[in-house]
Amino acid sequence: MNISPNILQDVTRDYPDYLRDESRLVGRADSISFPASEQELRDVLSEMATKSIPVAVQGARTGIAGGAVPAGGHIINLSRLNSITGLRQDTVTKRFHVMVQPGLVLSQLRLALASKNFETIGWSAESLAALAEYRKPGAWFFPPDPTETSASIGGMVAANASGACSFLYGPTRNYIAGARVALADGTILELRRGTERATKRSFQLTTEDGQRISGAVPSYNMPSVKNAAGYFAADNMDMLDLLIGSEGTLGVFSQIELMLIPVPQAIWGVVAFFPSEENALQFVTDLRKTGTNPAAIEFFDERALDLLRTQKLANPAFEKIPEPPAGRNTAIYVEYHCEDDNAVSEAVGRMSETMIRHGGSEDKTWTATEPREMERLKAFRHAVPEAVNLLIDQRRRSNPGITKLGTDMAVPDEEFSGLMAAYHSGLDAAGLDYVMFGHVGNNHVHLNILPRNQDDYDCGKRLYLEWARKVIASGGTVSAEHGVGKLKITLLAEMYGPDGIRQMRDVKKIFDPASILSRGNLF
Repeated sequence: MNISPNILQDVTRDYPDYLRDESRLVGRADSISFPASEQELRDVLSEMATKSIPVAVQGARTGIAGGAVPAGGHIINLSRLNSITGLRQDTVTKRFHVMVQPGLVLSQLRLALASKNFETIGWSAESLAALAEYRKPGAWFFPPDPTETSASIGGMVAANASGACSFLYGPTRNYIAGARVALADGTILELRRGTERATKRSFQLTTEDGQRISGAVPSYNMPSVKNAAGYFAADNMDMLDLLIGSEGTLGVFSQIELMLIPVPQAIWGVVAFFPSEENALQFVTDLRKTGTNPAAIEFFDERALDLLRTQKLANPAFEKIPEPPAGRNTAIYVEYHCEDDNAVSEAVGRMSETMIRHGGSEDKTWTATEPREMERLKAFRHAVPEAVNLLIDQRRRSNPGITKLGTDMAVPDEEFSGLMAAYHSGLDAAGLDYVMFGHVGNNHVHLNILPRNQDDYDCGKRLYLEWARKVIASGGTVSAEHGVGKLKITLLAEMYGPDGIRQMRDVKKIFDPASILSRGNLF
């Protein structure tokens, strides 16, 4: 068998890290490639399709649902497709759009946007002219903010990633203006927002070489909550949205056009501490009614704060994390993005009045008004999942079969208190170790069960399924931001039922007839 020189063998021996992602799931593969251009990507896909070899698509492997873990065959890792390839200014909105390759990581993008310093080799005259405008006074940014700034842009688009500030800005989908996508046989499909729409649920697309792709998007109704589970489907939808969040199962992004928005002039962060979880959640409910429009509302339960206190004592890496005040067992982080200092000061003032009504105290509240102070609060916000992973890694040394069980579910406003009650009753009855934290503004709290042994793990999985069924029945989603990957396929089937899964499979067959791409993701 002739093999392209770009295809590298001995993955297990030479590239073992590429058999896993942050889910801790480990896969298998026979070969790997690192395409550095769209043409190389197309060549590899064409070769794999000709030989009927399945392909796993990888970005930075920061996902926690196993979506980048190979299930045999070949790995295409996109880390060398990592350039910013152009810039343009929209003639109507005057906002800037930046063209990037999928392997570019979020931290690199943020640095280039903030410094206004780009590598412009190969840029068009139009892009260079847009850059001259971009370098004028004013600042622009790409709002999606997953915890891992080492995430690749392609991975973020493939999973429709979000983060804390999605409470104000929404998920990655909202900032994608267009994309070039390599299909399973290497054919290129280019989509621009607003140019290709479904007719009710039917669609017809044309590839760059003139091939027609036609079919129907699934007929299910998607939940009206923050959601990253399954293929996007709606009447008269923009067809770009079908590819966003499809988790590598329909095609491979080779270039993505991102929409930028102006950087807010005033950004403040507040961590408020409360004497009880009930007080904290009542505060959140009332805060959403104040009309102050926070960018983020984040939750940390008593066990999460205790875990941070423990890590501060035991681990030097946590020394700089602020110490939560004694006598306070729940924290809420609130972040505001406003047009000026007066507006943000007024918003925080109204927030403080609400906080005090629910048992908060100004002398036990942290406020950040400058970038350095904001970094300190963000370090606190991100420290909990880091502490959880450290604890689980310690426990896995004596129990290799266990891992954390992290929920990613969201429900409508009126169902949230019932979900929290179900979490607590199940956990308390089972005696499981756990922490809760996350995006409470979107009714999307991450419950992390921390098994001490295999029995805990098995019990946690049973509870997870019970809660998922409750969430689905209440109009919620089994994945609000992390995607389905390989770890939540059972939950996706519960959410959409056999007919919904069949319709998603039918869509995949239209784009990937041999089912080569990202096997094991979604179904």
